[in-house]
Amino acid sequence: MKNKVVIITGVPGVGSTTLTKKAIEKLEKEGIHYEVVNFGTVMFEVAKSENLVEDRDQLRKLDPDTQKRIQKMAARKIAQMAMEKPIIVDTHSTVRTPKGYLAGLPKWVLEELKPNIIVLVETTGDEILMRRLGDNSRRRDLETTGSIEEHQFMNRCAAMTYGVLTGATVKIIKNRDNLLDEAVEELVSVLK
Repeated sequence: MKNKVVIITGVPGVGSTTLTKKAIEKLEKEGIHYEVVNFGTVMFEVAKSENLVEDRDQLRKLDPDTQKRIQKMAARKIAQMAMEKPIIVDTHSTVRTPKGYLAGLPKWVLEELKPNIIVLVETTGDEILMRRLGDNSRRRDLETTGSIEEHQFMNRCAAMTYGVLTGATVKIIKNRDNLLDEAVEELVSVLK
């Protein structure tokens, strides 16, 4: 399973991190090992090693050419890790900005990562909104269910585009309230 790169993505509050953790625990018991990396964390590590930033929030403030270079380097680093063991990349398919949606995985990142599978974790806009309202550990912009559903639609469009560009399969997993175990089983079967 070397050279296997799986991208797992979803809007904030959909539960992709929890889902991934539970699936990894189950796979570990079966002797299947993945390393989970967060793309933003790897970008931060690369930028910090070049003395460009001191904290992760400063990444957004780098000029676009520097950001692009750091993205490429981070993707290359993850691709090198995948030569040793299968990798799950936790990242955003799209990022909502005041000026519109930004691709989370631009072409130059995909060319380095060469993902095999892209997993999109979704649920209803209502469920995501309620999860966000119940999460006091994060400060998120208040959105409507309509804007959350629009964001999920944009993620689907982007994920299919990423699949077209790379040949990766795209899998949508529903992470509904009180049905986490079903979503975990579905993710486990994708990762095997």
